[in-house]
Amino acid sequence: MSISVSKFAYVDNVPHDIIPGETILAFLRRVNGKNAVPTLCDAPNLEPHGACRVCSVDVALKPGGPTKTQASCHTPVMPDSYIYPNSPAIQRLRKNIVELVLTDHPLDCLTCEVNNNCELQTVAAQVGVRKVRYPEGKNHLDRQKDLSHPYMTMDLSKCINCARCVRACDEVQGQFVLSMAGRGFDSHIIKGLDTTFEQSDCVSCGACAQACPTSAISDVFESKSVQFDTKTRTVCTYCGVGCNLEVAVSGGEIKSIQAPYEAAANGGHTCLKGRYAFSFYNHADRIRTPLIKRNGVFEPASWEEAYDFIAAKLLKIKAENGPDYIAGISSARCTNEENYLMQKFIRAVVGTNNIDSCARVCHSPTALGMQRSFGTGAATNSIIDLQYTDCILVIGANPNAAHPVTGAKIKQQAMKGKTLIVIDPRKTEMAKYANFHLQLRPGTNVAVLNMMLYYIMQEGLENQEFIESRTEGYAEFRQQVLGLDIAELERVSGVDRMLVRAAAIAYATAHAAMSFHGLGVTEHSYGTYSVMLIADLAMITGNVGRRGVGVNPLRGQNNVQGAADMGCQPHQGAGYLDLTQPEIHAQYEDFYKAKLPLHIGYKIPQMYDAALDNRLKALWVIGEDMAQTDPNTQHVVSALQKLDLLVVQELFMTETAKLADVVLPGASFLEKNGTFTNGERRIQRVQEVVPPIAGKTDGQIIVDIMNRMGYAQADYNPETLLEEISQIVPFFAGVRWKSLGNNGKQWPVQPDGSDTEILHIDTFKRGKGKFIGAEFKESAELMQNGKTYPYIITTNRELEHYNCGAMTRRTRNARILKEDVLLINPADALRHQIAEGDMVCVESARGKVDIKARISEEVKPGILSTTFHFPEMLINNITSSVHDTEAMCPEYKVVAVAIRKSKGQYKHKPATV
Repeated sequence: MSISVSKFAYVDNVPHDIIPGETILAFLRRVNGKNAVPTLCDAPNLEPHGACRVCSVDVALKPGGPTKTQASCHTPVMPDSYIYPNSPAIQRLRKNIVELVLTDHPLDCLTCEVNNNCELQTVAAQVGVRKVRYPEGKNHLDRQKDLSHPYMTMDLSKCINCARCVRACDEVQGQFVLSMAGRGFDSHIIKGLDTTFEQSDCVSCGACAQACPTSAISDVFESKSVQFDTKTRTVCTYCGVGCNLEVAVSGGEIKSIQAPYEAAANGGHTCLKGRYAFSFYNHADRIRTPLIKRNGVFEPASWEEAYDFIAAKLLKIKAENGPDYIAGISSARCTNEENYLMQKFIRAVVGTNNIDSCARVCHSPTALGMQRSFGTGAATNSIIDLQYTDCILVIGANPNAAHPVTGAKIKQQAMKGKTLIVIDPRKTEMAKYANFHLQLRPGTNVAVLNMMLYYIMQEGLENQEFIESRTEGYAEFRQQVLGLDIAELERVSGVDRMLVRAAAIAYATAHAAMSFHGLGVTEHSYGTYSVMLIADLAMITGNVGRRGVGVNPLRGQNNVQGAADMGCQPHQGAGYLDLTQPEIHAQYEDFYKAKLPLHIGYKIPQMYDAALDNRLKALWVIGEDMAQTDPNTQHVVSALQKLDLLVVQELFMTETAKLADVVLPGASFLEKNGTFTNGERRIQRVQEVVPPIAGKTDGQIIVDIMNRMGYAQADYNPETLLEEISQIVPFFAGVRWKSLGNNGKQWPVQPDGSDTEILHIDTFKRGKGKFIGAEFKESAELMQNGKTYPYIITTNRELEHYNCGAMTRRTRNARILKEDVLLINPADALRHQIAEGDMVCVESARGKVDIKARISEEVKPGILSTTFHFPEMLINNITSSVHDTEAMCPEYKVVAVAIRKSKGQYKHKPATV
């Protein structure tokens, strides 16, 4: 006998469709609008909590029948139930609850920073509170404000104990800093073990401040205040997550930033850099006018003077030596449209393929390796797939510091019980949540990945159906892997083979497994081969082309993906087309209406060598500080000094800008329109918040010089440029400025505007996925220098700063993290009589630096780690010119060094904020 189940519930006796699993609150909001039911403890990005009871409704099983009062936020809607959201009894209940809350809340609304944007104020008006019938309480009113932190503030007199801040810290960031202490009327929020914000483990993400319905937790920018003139939606510049931001402007200056809840990339969350580190944009150090160096001194110049100077020099060099004596380095911090223009300028106006970008020094092995394996060098899946995966592999990445929003999402999934495998030489925060931490020696990714592949084959866990139908080259690949000496791989990597075996089995037996990799994979001499082995792991287990799987690079800068997409590389034009193929070359020439070179140009390391050999005379750089961030600093500086013309577009007088002949003032992401493409291929609109400080965007500067050198190029306009790009970049075919909307589109975008969340569903871009094996080889750096310099130093990034720190050091972030430090294992510190805070002399074959010691078990004995956020340190004086054998990405992660306690005393001078 079948039982029919109703698909309806009734609101005030009117039937409405229900969705399985929907709560009463979600149902009522869908039916009657977002303000259908008042709430205080509910927030869009938090799990239902049921603390305030303001959302209570009456529910009956039949019309007019007896009712039961239920909290709508966490109660599932039942078929055939009758819901009365505003019955007289419910209205009395809500009013009584709010009155009780107000007895313990100061009624200073008119002077409060969240006046007219306070949820308590709104709900009180909504439920009809006109006076409070209960005596005033005394719980929180005598507690002092916490103003200890550079950004975060707390005033518990405004707290209503809804616990939204606690849940945001737990459920969104996963930091567990906030909690509720006391009992009954003495219940109150504490940080850590009841300390201050500054002394707690707070990571300054601001999730608690945004979640707080009052001003109990806020920030120094009063980001919930309604006192602003405009609010603009744009995209963050600090990493490849692509967080959406809502930027408030008051009086022509940026007031504050919040994260929109409906943003697909970040869902109402962002890190301290995206939310708070914006004050660099109008810092006194900003370059505000073109500068020309005369007699070794920079002199202010007009735009016309600067353009005339540059154009005359470039045309002279081109006439006397040829176009290949000129090169350009574009910027992953610039928009897609600006990167497109830069490569067009170098190719169509100058006439050379000597164009590259910072993707060379971070993810060029990813692009090349994934193109060889899959046919496309971009993430196969989307971050939303974390909800559908069963196993997460994080290799060579510390997303909690470098990609904080994605890192928080991964951590949340791990805490919910999903298997997490971390392959990293450091005990990162992510490693603490891992089921398996394979703490390998730097430079041995190939060894460990081969061990994983070996055990998958040995245990018979291959997905034979996928291998046979979707791939090629497996038989030879299998033979090679099974012939490896596992004992030797265990020895060189320093990882127990049984631990690797257990991790491999966990990955292979998961219904869906997805991998994330970062610069700890790519910045090695065999980075491209490591990427291809990660692709092999996905293919051998069938983890490609569906929900919750795939190979997903964590792009370092905000538009690394876009810079490569737009053709800022010497071997491929816009859209990754092979410009050495005659038919493609002819297509580019016809499109640009210019004569283009057929041969491959210089990659960034080759530019330095060419400059030293007098084969490169001029270099134009946008937004890259190679003199601080590229390896082997003295080699880089010598090359730049050898040039006849160095043009640098920059926000600040960086180490590279100091070497320039002409410095042009660039524009930050807050001062321009365009698009960024994040790590999941999401093309999103960047929108001008304030006018460019120097009057021009980077794109307009390129347009101006193109016209000055005789090439007709329309003024910078992302809308018309996207139209042009869509005609030459196949996967941008349907990209249009207006149709991108708030959340953008993931390429490939079809001509009809439909986009793509998951790649390689039915077939790979190259047809069949290709298995490509690799044997472990020791880094040339260790082979040449390992005996004299027995330690290995590896570089990384800290949460508070970004790359060379040019922007973040000019914000309050510099008060939180003030200097670079050297992580050293206690055993090594004891051996060299180094104490916490001592200066350590770190020396390589190229030079030496003094760094302050931080003794930590985060690294194994023999391994050191540091950052290069502060120019006072110039850690790249000791890094090497060894690079990836295929993509020429520098090997930042393996540097042979010796250490000793420093004889001198290094004095750090922090930037002025």
